[in-house]
Amino acid sequence: MTGYTARRTPVHRGPAAWSAILPGQPAPVTLDGDLTVDFALVGGGFAGLSAARRLMQLNPGAWIAVLEAGRLAEGASGRNSGFMIDLPHELQSDDYAGHGDDRAMIDMNRHAIGFAADVVEGYGIDPNFFDRAGKVNGAASEKADALNRSYAEHLKTMGERSEYLDARAMTEMTGSRHYVSGLYTPGTVMLQPAGYIRGFGEGLRREGVGIYENTPVLGMDRQGSAWVVKTAKGRVTAGKVIFTNNGQLESLGFARNRLMHIFLYASMTVDLGDEEVKALGGQPRWGITPSDPMGTTMRRIDTAQGGRRIVTRTCATFEPDMVASEASLRRTAAVHRQKFDDRFPQLRGTKMEFAWAGHLCLSQNAVAIMKQLDDGLFAGCVQNGLGTARGTLTGIGAAELASGVQSPITRHFTAEPEPTKLPPRPFSTIGANVFLRYKEWRAAAE
Repeated sequence: MTGYTARRTPVHRGPAAWSAILPGQPAPVTLDGDLTVDFALVGGGFAGLSAARRLMQLNPGAWIAVLEAGRLAEGASGRNSGFMIDLPHELQSDDYAGHGDDRAMIDMNRHAIGFAADVVEGYGIDPNFFDRAGKVNGAASEKADALNRSYAEHLKTMGERSEYLDARAMTEMTGSRHYVSGLYTPGTVMLQPAGYIRGFGEGLRREGVGIYENTPVLGMDRQGSAWVVKTAKGRVTAGKVIFTNNGQLESLGFARNRLMHIFLYASMTVDLGDEEVKALGGQPRWGITPSDPMGTTMRRIDTAQGGRRIVTRTCATFEPDMVASEASLRRTAAVHRQKFDDRFPQLRGTKMEFAWAGHLCLSQNAVAIMKQLDDGLFAGCVQNGLGTARGTLTGIGAAELASGVQSPITRHFTAEPEPTKLPPRPFSTIGANVFLRYKEWRAAAE
């Protein structure tokens, strides 16, 4: 008999703001008893829900259960910045360009965006939650402006369009005089991630998928030709199981000492009043990623997405035990306050209603774990900080693997090497956090 036991279940710091600013959800359906299904999915974020939909497409009539440790859209899927990016966006590089077969990755990212667009249309999700607005790489210094120009040249070699924005254009868009330039690319979708995930879950439920919230998986055993997945109040017997729980995969014993558990931190303002909106100026919706990947992401949303608010996201910590500290949350909230005031002095002192930490899982060599792990056991995990698009892709791919289907997605991810090993503790923890603080300092005004 083969068995796996979870060493931990997810712990979150701060509220999932994207969900908190939407109307309340119905009461959760938790697993309370035993059931038998064809496929069980562990994790109900972008990867898990995408895998469930793809399984339905490939296996009509199959019984499918999604087991989510918390509420839908209150884990990592409700704690990101909502950028669903089509272009190369490697966080470990200096200007996102990264390495490898960019064209293939762009094509797959666009496949993920198309898949998500079909979800929005098919399940009647509010189109305000899936805005094809594009995004801007913002530069606040000449050095960052040079990174933008370098990235633009990289895109040009691939035949990809971008538009250079000068300081005046950036001010007209954002209401801020902080930026010296920007690089606009049109392919990014700006999500209200919690609205998208909630609507996705509701649509799957209507089609017969069992979605069980507040149901963390505690372990699983192989019994005959099936897996028995254990939760606190019930068991799920499944012919095939797919892990779509990103870095929590390591808690079940896979890829130990090969995954980097990074937490990024964000704050969101209160719903701005009419006078504040007038003082701010600019456009009602925009999204800025920093030209330096360790800089500050900013996003403005409007009433249709949950209020007239601005999100500030910056600072990172390496947490191999997958738990961010309250001290880190307090420190980063203070940094966000300063970053916000630097950009919007006309709104200095505006209250931040929410501050939170979001769990990312990266590998040192920027590969995913999208493959078969054991007989009847598959994974669509390790999104390398790109959970909206990469999570959608690995969820689709894992469903295709579990269904015996080959595709460009399965061929790409199964051909990737294993994640490289990390140095032993405490060297990896100390070294990574020193490096992250150095890069945070180096990004400075960005």
